[in-house]
Amino acid sequence: MDIYTRSLRIVLAVVAWFNLLSAVLGMLGLTIGFLPIPVEWLDGSAFTSYLWPGVILGVVVGGVQVLALVAQYGRWRLAAGLHAAAGLVMIGWVFIEVAMLPGFVLLQGIYFATGVLQTVLAVLLLGAWPRPFLGRDRPVDSGS
Repeated sequence: MDIYTRSLRIVLAVVAWFNLLSAVLGMLGLTIGFLPIPVEWLDGSAFTSYLWPGVILGVVVGGVQVLALVAQYGRWRLAAGLHAAAGLVMIGWVFIEVAMLPGFVLLQGIYFATGVLQTVLAVLLLGAWPRPFLGRDRPVDSGS
């Protein structure tokens, strides 16, 4: 494994662990109630408490992070794809949260950024960036 691939994998693991820890702590904070978020913010939404949003955060957002990390540590070929999916799930969570709740909180921006970072790194690991970047393909011989 070259240094480029190894670096991408290390950074992906760090970002995924951060997102997983954040999702689990967020789930606990929402379900137990130690996060200082007013229940009135849920007015007009499908929820009357933060119990189900907390469960969804932990199970869906955290769960896909777990899948990505298990695949990465197991060296499964689908690990990069799962990391991309995990980043997109994080981005989706933030979009839905911003749409449902009044105002914008700094943490939403941070989690949006980590979702984008995870997705971009996973796509790079899948080979979306040519190496070397300014390299050129050899001309195809037309056989004439």
